[in-house]
Amino acid sequence: MEGDDSHHRADGDDEVLAHTRRWLEEGVIGLHLCPFASSVYEREQVRCVVERHAAFEGVVERTLDEAARLLETPDDEVATTLVICPDAMESFEVFLDGAATIRYALEASGTDAYLQIATFHPDYRFQGTEPNELGNYTNRAPYPVYHVLRESHVTEAVESHPNPDAIPEDNIERLESMGREAVERMWRQWQPGGEGMPDNLSSTE
Repeated sequence: MEGDDSHHRADGDDEVLAHTRRWLEEGVIGLHLCPFASSVYEREQVRCVVERHAAFEGVVERTLDEAARLLETPDDEVATTLVICPDAMESFEVFLDGAATIRYALEASGTDAYLQIATFHPDYRFQGTEPNELGNYTNRAPYPVYHVLRESHVTEAVESHPNPDAIPEDNIERLESMGREAVERMWRQWQPGGEGMPDNLSSTE
C-alpha cells in the first residue's frame, strides 16, 4: 500500500519532537487524559522516535522494530515507546489500517500477550461520533502516533485505578467543561507553527 504525503513533511525532527512533547506535557499529562502517563514521563522512561518513512509498509515495519526493541529493553529503562509519523498516515483511515496491520503482526508472533498498541492522530474520530465532537480530542495528537505499551504496565495501571472504566467519560467531561474555544485554542498551540514552543526539548533515542 502506498503512503500518503503529509503537510507536516517540512518539520525537522527536533520540531516534531518538541510539538509532540508539548502535547504530552500540556494535554495528555496536564489535562490528566491518561492518569498513568506522568510517572513514566517524569522518570524519562518514554522513548519518542520520529519515523521519516513515507510509505505504509515502512512505518509498520519501524513500529514492529520498536516493539521488538521494547521487549528487549529493561522496563526500568524504557517503559513505553511513541512512534511519531510526520511524513505518512495523514489519512485517518490509512492510519487505522496501519494499526490493524501492526496488531495482526503482534498477534501472529505471540507478542500481543506482552504489548499493546494505542493510537493518536490529528483527525482522530471515535466510531459513532461526529468529527467536531470534543471527545475526539482525547486521542488527537499533532502527528500520527503509534504508542507501544507493555501489557504488564497496562494491567498494573488499571488494577491500581479506582475506576478505570470511567476514564474515557471523565476525559470527555473535562474537555466539555473547558469549552470548545479553550480546547481548540490549546489544540492550535500544539500544531506545527503554534506559538510559545519550548526550545529545550530533544529526542530520547
